[in-house]
Amino acid sequence: MTGSQLIQRLASKYSDLSPRDIDSIVRTILQSIGDYLAKDGRVEIRGFGSFQNHITPPKTGRNPKTGELVKVAAKRRPHFKPGKELRDRVNQ
Repeated sequence: MTGSQLIQRLASKYSDLSPRDIDSIVRTILQSIGDYLAKDGRVEIRGFGSFQNHITPPKTGRNPKTGELVKVAAKRRPHFKPGKELRDRVNQ
């Protein structure tokens, strides 16, 4: 499902809201989740799942062209863990 499909689906379900309002709401929610993760926070949505950062420690890599050793810095990457209700719905 794409973002526009989500907005169309919500607009058909909530006819009292305009598609423009729904688009603004969806963008605000996604932006808020991203901003909070950028501050190294954790976002939990009950019944859906949680978002948090996983830290990849620094390591020594290798340049595939030259074979030279290269230091790779530590990284944070977002990770989603589905909640129990979502896992149960998907597995039915």
